[in-house]
Amino acid sequence: MSSFHLPPTVSPLSVSESFTRTWSGIINSYSPAAIEFVGTFIIQLIFFWGPSAVYLSLEALFPKFSERHKIQPVPKQPTRAEVIHCLGLVVKNQILSTALHAAMIYVSTITGKSSFRIDASIPPVHEVVRDFIFSLAVREILFYYSHRILHHPRLYPKIHKVHHKFTAPVALAAQYAHPIEQIIANILPITIPPQLLHSHILTFWLFMAYELVETTTVHSGYDFFHNAAKKHDLHHEKFLIYFGALGVLDWLHGTDGSKMAAKRKAKTDAVSKEGKTE
Repeated sequence: MSSFHLPPTVSPLSVSESFTRTWSGIINSYSPAAIEFVGTFIIQLIFFWGPSAVYLSLEALFPKFSERHKIQPVPKQPTRAEVIHCLGLVVKNQILSTALHAAMIYVSTITGKSSFRIDASIPPVHEVVRDFIFSLAVREILFYYSHRILHHPRLYPKIHKVHHKFTAPVALAAQYAHPIEQIIANILPITIPPQLLHSHILTFWLFMAYELVETTTVHSGYDFFHNAAKKHDLHHEKFLIYFGALGVLDWLHGTDGSKMAAKRKAKTDAVSKEGKTE
């Protein structure tokens, strides 16, 4: 009589040990420069192009589902030609990003001062959480103010208007931008915060992955994840509201859509009241 053997269970501990061994093997086999460059490229490939492909494929594969969940109506959606044009500029911007990253790594190699900690250790949970929260907060500050500066009348027509070509954005449009904007609003707000703490490269990759998924989602134009894209979609439609990602600085500076709507209503009511008293 043959005996039946249950497959061995996979415990969190065994997964952790396996990851630690794999990571140690990578550290021992490749230079820190190669690890940072290739790893960052892979994160970009998976967490930007992956979600972008999923969101874009919905319209082609499930048109009725897509139409039902799009925040803005079909007539406002970009044409296929516009999406293809968007793809071309995004590829150019990513080539720019990759070239700048390679240059930064080259300088770090010469000076011996790496922007991130790259060693065989696995950062402890409390360190990852601390660095992640710090990076999230600093990224919001850098992105909000750089975004508002790009809306300045002297800068908007020359730089930021490129990004706002999509009044009904798609996921790819997250990096559809003028090269200057790509650097100051897309690259630096994500890369600077972890460098300030000299974070572990694994923590940086985790933060980068989160930000890439977040930005493709808020540009997707879909009402998924509790309408996560709604505020940024309104920004593309109305221009002068919702400059940030978290909403805290929009609330503080009065660029929150609900606050601006309340101000407009109060102004309208005041004008109406004056008209009645005359």
